[in-house]
Amino acid sequence: MIKTTPIAALAVLAAILPGCSKQAAPTQNTSADTMTNMAMPTEPRVAKATGTVTAIDEAAGKITLDHSPVPELQWPAMKMGFSAKPEQLKGLAVGDKVVFEFTMRGTSTEISSISKQ
Repeated sequence: MIKTTPIAALAVLAAILPGCSKQAAPTQNTSADTMTNMAMPTEPRVAKATGTVTAIDEAAGKITLDHSPVPELQWPAMKMGFSAKPEQLKGLAVGDKVVFEFTMRGTSTEISSISKQ
């Protein structure tokens, strides 16, 4: 039977562990959180897009849209929430295809106009 001391075991472990490490492959972020990696305009910007309504919260004045790319802001297509006035949300339902205009101020987005396609 081979006896090892704790110090000898640690020395062996320290010698073999560096060879066991493997760099993780980079992953592509495809979630709605992609905005955290994007440059945000410092001045208010107006942009237009088309999209599909995925959620509406009239009480909170929020609408979530799965929208097309927004060339004015160099944004890819993504799903994100926008602030909206309750009267802008009237008549809209989840699944509706819409065309909309919004104002971007920092990280805040507010619908200025929205209509069904």
